[in-house]
Amino acid sequence: MPHTIVSQKCEAVAICKDACPVDCIHFSNNRNKKGTNYYIIDFVKCIDCGVCLSVCPVEGAVIPEEREDLQMIK
Repeated sequence: MPHTIVSQKCEAVAICKDACPVDCIHFSNNRNKKGTNYYIIDFVKCIDCGVCLSVCPVEGAVIPEEREDLQMIK
């Protein structure tokens, strides 16, 4: 099952994007409630490797389940 970047917690550090082996993490030009741009995971391309979860320094910004409701896509 793909992982999810929780848009409201993402701080756009980008370590996850650089570490992703399948390039399924993309920058969003939208902003969350904190006013920060954030990243999103392409659920179709995600291979559930967990690298994003292990490298993200922001607690709770990546979760090990597919939750479209937590990943704002506009």
